[in-house]
Amino acid sequence: MSGPSPTRAEPGTGPAQPPRRGRFRPPGRVRIAGFLAGVLIAAGIGALVIWLPQRSSGQPTAEPPPHWQRPSVSASGLAERSGVRLVRVAVTGGGGLLDLRYQVVDPSKAVTVHEARTPPAIIDERTGLVLNRLLMGHAHHGQLKAAVSYYLVFENTGNWVHRV
Repeated sequence: MSGPSPTRAEPGTGPAQPPRRGRFRPPGRVRIAGFLAGVLIAAGIGALVIWLPQRSSGQPTAEPPPHWQRPSVSASGLAERSGVRLVRVAVTGGGGLLDLRYQVVDPSKAVTVHEARTPPAIIDERTGLVLNRLLMGHAHHGQLKAAVSYYLVFENTGNWVHRV
């Protein structure tokens, strides 16, 4: 097999290869400014995460507002006065919610549970804290029926009320 043998080109005499293109890198000042902007945004989000739960009634009041205060009653007195019997109060949702279950004893009296001028609330007997924010504004609508259990879910923002 006789044919022309491949010849090697001398270094620097061959065709020029295009320059290698890498990722675009912005100038140093732009990278530093971007980094600082990211740090400021992260710090702002962190501050909001800490501040908003406290701002949005995260710390319950020490006593109910005067326009809807009610006298304390025993469990049997509650059934006679409001027409409901408490079934259970439980800390749920990782401590962020209070689940109140009640059974209607007298439907004509039980309508007072959802009156706008006297909204439902839970008072922690150990601390006196009042929780009155219902989860997503939940309230029962419609006719209440005797011997039926209903529920209210209160926000326990900040886990102020604990299981004993």
